[in-house]
Formats: sequence, C-alpha cells, structure tokens
Amino acid sequence: MAGVKGKSGGARPNAGGARPGAGRKPKSPPGESANGKTHGATTELEPQERGGALKRSKTEPVEISERDMLQLLQDIALGRVDASTTQVRAAIAAVQYTHAKKGEVSKKDEAGARARAAASSGKNAVRQGPRLAVSNK
Repeated sequence: MAGVKGKSGGARPNAGGARPGAGRKPKSPPGESANGKTHGATTELEPQERGGALKRSKTEPVEISERDMLQLLQDIALGRVDASTTQVRAAIAAVQYTHAKKGEVSKKDEAGARARAAASSGKNAVRQGPRLAVSNK
C-alpha cells in the first residue's frame, strides 16, 4: 500500500545490499607482484627488544655490470634487469649528476644556443670582414 507507513511491502529483490565481487581486492603478499611473479625478496619477522615482531622485507642485490645510470633505470623499468630497492634508489640519485633534465635549461638560453648555431652556418652565417692591406713603406 503506497503512502501508508509500514505497509510498503518490504525490501524488493535485487535492490541494494552486498553484491558478490564488490569492494577492495585483497592485497598480494610481499615479494609477489600483481602478475604472480616472485622477486628476490624475503620477508622475515625481526624480534624486538620489548616483545613483538617487526616485519622486514629484504631484497638481495643483483650483480650489475658498470653502465650508464639512465640506461640501467630504463632496463629496470622494462623488466630486463631485476635490481634491489637500494640499487634503484642509488641509480636515481646518481643519474641527476650525469644527465640534465629537459626543464633545467631556460627557454632563453635554448633559443640563444639555436641562434648561435644558425649564425655559424648556412646562408645567414656571419661573413668574414674584408682584408685590409696595409702598406707602410
């Protein structure tokens, strides 16, 4: 009976409530990626002096030949190299000293460099002045 309090007929089927498959998905265990591959990470419980335990995840460093840090980071991103977290952080810190970011050079400096390059070659190149022969006899 519509309009009368308490006599609406109750809950309708499929109207609200928990749905199967709804909500957050469970977090994958440490050391396992989303695609199911396990890495060189080991998880241990480290005992504390006042009781309890602290969960620690340790990765073993991988032997990597000497190479450019930017290339190393690209290889890690593409999955060619499996490196520990410490190695990745060290590579990120080192790449700042070897490669300049694109935004670190100002637009005016970049335009000036292009103008100097254009002025030194091509049809708009600065020509050499005339030779003045001096005869002081």
